[in-house]
Amino acid sequence: GLVDEARTEARRLVATFKPYVDRDVPIIGLEPSCLFTLRDELQAMLPGDDSRKLGEQALLFEEFLDREMDAGHLKLPLHALPAQRLWLHGHCHQKAFNVMGPVQRVLGRIPGSDVRLIPSSCCGMAGAFGYQAETYAISMAMAESALLPKVRQAGDGEWIVADGTSCRHQIADGAGRAALHVARVLAAALDKDQPGGA
Repeated sequence: GLVDEARTEARRLVATFKPYVDRDVPIIGLEPSCLFTLRDELQAMLPGDDSRKLGEQALLFEEFLDREMDAGHLKLPLHALPAQRLWLHGHCHQKAFNVMGPVQRVLGRIPGSDVRLIPSSCCGMAGAFGYQAETYAISMAMAESALLPKVRQAGDGEWIVADGTSCRHQIADGAGRAALHVARVLAAALDKDQPGGA
């Protein structure tokens, strides 16, 4: 409900990124809910060319990697992980903006990886929603409808992957499993002995 404060912050954000946007520098984000604010809410809150251009240049980490690897501009020296099967939970914003494809393709470039999408809706956390006493039961019911049972079925040697901070907390709290952001999975797969390795 703090609309005026949000607009003030939006103006500051647009001004901060404007020099990069003017030079066509991609704006890359790791947290889906934050990144997609630049493509969606920002446009409604602060219409205009500057916010539109910022939204057009805002990419999720995986979208950027997928685009650059597909174009041949980037080759990551990836090696097989200890876990071959990767169970992927999509954040609601990733699903709403139809970007699960790039996430799956990037993970699929890891040699020997078997990426499986968890057929789930919202994890139920939705920011602070899952922590509030009056909505906790609803939050857990949402998580238990598909996500948490599938996570519990995953083998000990299989990894759970989720980009959303809230999603990872819900998985940890509800199923006792640590979920990793795609960036951490890729970091684990980087071959440090090859040129370009981290």
